[in-house]
Amino acid sequence: MKKLNLLFALLLAAAAATPALAGKAITMKGSDTMVILGQRWAEKFMNANPGQIVMVTGGGSGTGIAALINGTTDICQSSRSMKQDEKLKLRDRFQTMGIEIPVAKDGLAVYVHESNGLKELTMEQLKGIYMGTFTNWKQVGGKDATIILYGRENSSGTYGFFKEHVLGGRDFSARVQTLPGTAAVVNAVSKDPNGIGYGGAAYAKGLRDVAMKKDAKSAAVLPTAANVHDNSYPLSRPLFFYLRKAPAGDTKKFVDWILSPDGQKLAVEVGYFPVK
Repeated sequence: MKKLNLLFALLLAAAAATPALAGKAITMKGSDTMVILGQRWAEKFMNANPGQIVMVTGGGSGTGIAALINGTTDICQSSRSMKQDEKLKLRDRFQTMGIEIPVAKDGLAVYVHESNGLKELTMEQLKGIYMGTFTNWKQVGGKDATIILYGRENSSGTYGFFKEHVLGGRDFSARVQTLPGTAAVVNAVSKDPNGIGYGGAAYAKGLRDVAMKKDAKSAAVLPTAANVHDNSYPLSRPLFFYLRKAPAGDTKKFVDWILSPDGQKLAVEVGYFPVK
């Protein structure tokens, strides 16, 4: 009996020392551009709220939106706006058009190898490069070498944004090597002196950003915080959370924290820009 009482006391002590779960785990899925940011937000939030679990996975904005529609994620991280047909699918299943929450801003960077002497491009030149009109760097003011193109897969919000805002909705060149994630694009360009790629500004490590010009007469602009906020950088974009309905409970607490000065400060530390 004494042994049983001692065991019971130990179990009570262990239970008291273990924080109770604040609720079910919050799941986030989607944009590979945002996955590192989402993970950092989750880590900081969980540290401040023992017992709360936030699970973050990537796969691309389209994958996250599909998960939101089929009910397998609480929050979709997306680097593009939801399309009307996606909202209608959500409505058909859950009787809601969804909730859009801008959570950060990004400057979609254009990367080249650090040895590449090219400093700037116009939007029209970038379009020509990715549509295959320009195939040699000397055609856009660079060295005499074949341009090697790297890009994202078509489930990516970054791919969709680039196609819409750079190519005007037209098709990419068949020469583009599509890679599963911005980190893979960065890795490829960092090893290829003739390569060019695009992705979130936060990923531009060991590379050099190309300054972009809206047209031939405009100033060349880099994706800095000031240029992203005043939209002088031509590839500025918002980053979104999508939910099926207005956040409540633990999810609301998490979203509110992300939009707080502390959450937005962390976005800046990761390499993005705060929403205003």
